[in-house]
Amino acid sequence: MWADEAGLDAAQRRIDEWESSIQARAERSRALSERLSGLTASAVSPDRTVEATVDSAGTLIDLRLDERIRTQSAARTAEQVLATTRAAYAELLRQVTEATRETLGPDDPAVSAVIDSYGRRLGARDAGDDGAGR
Repeated sequence: MWADEAGLDAAQRRIDEWESSIQARAERSRALSERLSGLTASAVSPDRTVEATVDSAGTLIDLRLDERIRTQSAARTAEQVLATTRAAYAELLRQVTEATRETLGPDDPAVSAVIDSYGRRLGARDAGDDGAGR
């Protein structure tokens, strides 16, 4: 099949390089997955009466309300909770962006895909989110 040994050796080297490349990509992907799964992000309202924390999936895992909340309407409190949670989403997306670029390298095409995926998921949690913070 091969006309000469040099051709066979060259083909084997290409296969070895390809396999090594796949293994390196898989290792970077595992490292990124581990890094992203541990992320949390918090935000505080401007008047410091609301603090929201989200996990790596964007799930609200902690909500702290200052006692001063009692002096305002429930509607105002709800607005602050939503706005502060959106700010936590924006912080999470910033962290995801940083971690992804550091782990995969800025030239890896997967960087954009990961960041876009997170942006869509976090934006989908609140129809009023304009994607700010991306």
